[in-house]
Amino acid sequence: MTAVGFCGEWFIFICDKKLVAIDSKQARESFLFDCNTAEKKPKNVKDDTSSDGGASEETGSDKVLAFAVASSGKLVALTDDTKRLVLFHCEPSWQCISIRWVVRRCTSLMFSQAEDELLATDKSGDVYSFSVEEPQREGELKMGHLSMLLAVSMSPDDKYIITADRDEKIRVSHLRSPYNIQSFCLGHQQFVSALLVPPGHPRWLLSGSGDGTMKLWEYESGRKLQSWDLQELEDAPSSEAVKHKWTVCRITSSADAQHVAVQCERVSTVQLFTLDQEGEDKLVPHSRLLLPHCPLDMTFDPEGRLWVLMDSSDAPLHIYTHRQNSWECDAESPELNRVTEAFKPHWETLEASTRTDSRFEHLYKVSFDNVTAYLQKKQQRLEEQQLKRSTAQKANGKKKAKKETSGVQPST
Repeated sequence: MTAVGFCGEWFIFICDKKLVAIDSKQARESFLFDCNTAEKKPKNVKDDTSSDGGASEETGSDKVLAFAVASSGKLVALTDDTKRLVLFHCEPSWQCISIRWVVRRCTSLMFSQAEDELLATDKSGDVYSFSVEEPQREGELKMGHLSMLLAVSMSPDDKYIITADRDEKIRVSHLRSPYNIQSFCLGHQQFVSALLVPPGHPRWLLSGSGDGTMKLWEYESGRKLQSWDLQELEDAPSSEAVKHKWTVCRITSSADAQHVAVQCERVSTVQLFTLDQEGEDKLVPHSRLLLPHCPLDMTFDPEGRLWVLMDSSDAPLHIYTHRQNSWECDAESPELNRVTEAFKPHWETLEASTRTDSRFEHLYKVSFDNVTAYLQKKQQRLEEQQLKRSTAQKANGKKKAKKETSGVQPST
């Protein structure tokens, strides 16, 4: 996994097995956590190896699978494929609070608004709740889907938990009694890969999918307000963009909720929207950033600038600033220079093939056209039967003619 985020002034960089935190404003020492050298799993910890056929679950490579930042900017959590769940406190200084163990490998993490619990979704469709106030306590199973969970979000008042799965469903459940389902948001044609409740709009939900669309919902009622096909917003899609499936892999919003950025996997553009609560069109396309390389991840900083991490060895990190109703690349930013200098040594050790691995390719459902094959076989069978009938009729005709010929008496 390669990802970026902000925790207050700290720029968070996830690089394969490492978490690197760099202060973007002050010349403070960076923080590094390497899962490869972290605490190993005790033998007495519960485990579930059935979902991956047993042994394959046992051997993790310590690669980070997901991370989350609390809204206050004081807490960070990550999970890796060795099934660690690591909790950090980052103010006034970075400290690893606890290392716990999840039952199965996780797909996403989310802190509650009250920051008293951490939700973890896993590939078998379960959601576990981990206490933040009691950092050594084991996780509690909250709810489950029948399909792999890919994203989780929560309402700003911590009333609802919103989960998205591989089977195109978005479920809105009551957090304190998850068996009580409030609504479903249905309409995507492929797996739902990204969720966001935008700041300042507590009743709205943005969702992205493998079908290449982003939708806006009133999630409490399950009503769809708007939908945008991101490929249709391209003036002239590049050959690279046409070749790949459009999978929404990231939806992020500025802190003031004025701007929403949407990223599709392996497409070298970022689509920007504005949210308008009063207008008839709530979600309005604003502009499109044409990037020199494919983006790997992106995030807004507290000042509303968009940081984009790209698949480039020379200049992997760019900052875009909104000025006079347009987005401009700020190549001379002192924060950019400070952060790039600190994280580039870790970036250079990351293999290029690892950076471009698709996270979603295996999630697309493969359709089999059984009807066409059935009709072809049926037609072949009918033709064979017709041929047999024709052959039999000809044979019978010859026998009849032969009998008639042999039965005629010669005249004297």
